[in-house]
Amino acid sequence: MQISLRLDGDCVRAFHLTLLERLAALGDVELSVDVRPAGGGIPRSAAALFQLETAIHGLPHDGLAHDGLAKRVPLSALAPYRRSPASPDLVVDLCGDVRLESTRVWRVTYDGASGEAALLASILAGRTPLARIEENGVAIAAGRLGTEYGGIALASFQDMLARTASLIVAAMSGAAKSVPDLPEPAQAGSPPPMPSAGKLGVRAGKALARRIVQKIYHLCYNAPHWKVGWRQTGGHDLFDLRAHPASGWQELPDDGSRFYADPFPILYQGQLTLFVEDYIHRLGKAIISAVPFGPAGPLGRPEPVLDLPYHLSYPFVFERDGEVWMVPESCANGTVDLYRATAFPGGWVKEATLLSGVVASDATLVEHGGAWWLFATVRDGGGAFSDALHLWSAPNFRGPWTPHPKNPVLIDIASARPAGRIVRRGNDLLRPVQDCRRSYGAALGIARISHLDLIGMEQVVETILNPGALWSGRKLHTLNEAGGFEFIDGSAIAPRWKQRTRD
Repeated sequence: MQISLRLDGDCVRAFHLTLLERLAALGDVELSVDVRPAGGGIPRSAAALFQLETAIHGLPHDGLAHDGLAKRVPLSALAPYRRSPASPDLVVDLCGDVRLESTRVWRVTYDGASGEAALLASILAGRTPLARIEENGVAIAAGRLGTEYGGIALASFQDMLARTASLIVAAMSGAAKSVPDLPEPAQAGSPPPMPSAGKLGVRAGKALARRIVQKIYHLCYNAPHWKVGWRQTGGHDLFDLRAHPASGWQELPDDGSRFYADPFPILYQGQLTLFVEDYIHRLGKAIISAVPFGPAGPLGRPEPVLDLPYHLSYPFVFERDGEVWMVPESCANGTVDLYRATAFPGGWVKEATLLSGVVASDATLVEHGGAWWLFATVRDGGGAFSDALHLWSAPNFRGPWTPHPKNPVLIDIASARPAGRIVRRGNDLLRPVQDCRRSYGAALGIARISHLDLIGMEQVVETILNPGALWSGRKLHTLNEAGGFEFIDGSAIAPRWKQRTRD
């Protein structure tokens, strides 16, 4: 198959090289490039914005800044690829200027408009870009692109370029055909509406230039400080209520030098124990801690139970075969590992590495249809940590785990990333999901899994909950329950300089 990549020869980026490499890896593909100047690229002032963000936010040089996908490379970097033949089998059009009647064309758009400027405009407007690959006006693949670096245009731009590559590659295999519709949020705080479809014209280009200037003059940074909320359900949890309880939430206290997040409770041998990510500001990484609960709430403060050289979070705990197991997030180590408690709630020993060589976030296990399933979002080829959902299946939770043939089964920043245990209600599986359209962990969704097997996974997001009067702060992130207690978490604004004075 002959594939031609249409890109702007006046602005060749590392993203284009990465996309070409990923397409070449598919096999039975002959690649060429069309590098005619396209015009209408992002304003020159964007380079100044990117440099300023790199300096202010301390972006590393290992993928977020100079060596990232937004890095401009010389046109000569495309020398290994021949110029586009007169009649390729398929043109992947990143510029939006290929005549649709000339050949088979896949046009890539962001919120209905083509080109880098359209993507950056969506980012600076605070929207969640809907990327579509269209052939003759019909979408053959779509995804809501995301980032964990909301407010940092450079990092967001690079994350979304990376996921654009994932979407194009997924389209080649017939995956990522659509994204689920979303309900209206249960409380105020929904993202801005999408713009109408169309080319990014002169007026929109000028508006983008103004936004860049405004961004340069209003750069600021506030680091999040997470907190855990808890309550007694009284037999009615959020899966029933689909709204914050009228009683509100009580908070798990911290001493300011650390925060607690990712609450996972478990009722084991008659005792309710809460496991949390315990993030220590001074160290810049987290460990796993645990605290017992009595009828009136926590009995003391969380104490460390698992401390490793790398960051740990999302302590997915479950009971099986009379013992307690944990799959903590360890994407900083590039693994998904299984631990067993030998002296509950401590004494954790590693029993197996379930996955390796993968940057997988918030691994969540569930048994369904005679098999075990592992849900996690994967940072494949760069991009965000939260918008590409991958699945694995196994005959036993110890493995061996086999990747789903349709991975990524979903590209959606609003509903891909896990947000807690999957629960069964009757014959239905209900899945808490993170809605990261406004920012990482900004809102909590409840999705009903309508289909799950080796053919694919489908879900319907039925409810979206936001922070509000009954749960203060800027984010709402995780949902879990056990033993008649329910737990959530979220964050408030905490300026970085104040955190340093507490460390």
